[in-house]
Amino acid sequence: MKFHRLPRIAEVIRQAASETILFRLQDPRVKSVTVTRAEVSGDLQHAKVFVSIMGSPKQQKLTMHGLESATGFIQAEVAKRLQTRFTPALKFISDEGVKKSIEITRLIREGLGQKDEEPVTSENEVVKNEVEGEFEDEFEDEDEDEEEDDTEDGDNLDESPTNHDNRP
Repeated sequence: MKFHRLPRIAEVIRQAASETILFRLQDPRVKSVTVTRAEVSGDLQHAKVFVSIMGSPKQQKLTMHGLESATGFIQAEVAKRLQTRFTPALKFISDEGVKKSIEITRLIREGLGQKDEEPVTSENEVVKNEVEGEFEDEFEDEDEDEEEDDTEDGDNLDESPTNHDNRP
């Protein structure tokens, strides 16, 4: 089997599983799930689908149980997208990478002496509001200048534009 075939099949499995979980699965237990990646065995008989689940540990456990219950349905949807002789048996595995990266970011902020309670968005919103206030003042001044210019020129906007193509 060619080496590039396995990553392509893994990507198709990831896309199909993700779309099925997001749009077709109607299990109320399955919430806040992101399919991060998929790994396929060399013989295409098994596939691991790594999912990131946000929420409390209880909600994560409940979501994993819902995914395991819906494995057959998701596998059938994957089979529709794959054009192989066999459809790999799916196994869902919780991916802790996102949680670990958030924890590492928190530890780095702590090490640099930044407060963890202040979210980054609040600082951005303060700067955004200050900048928007400055721009609004500038736009108001420009609008007043434009109104004065329009009255001085005496241009009438109701007139139809002249045709400049037939110049002598």
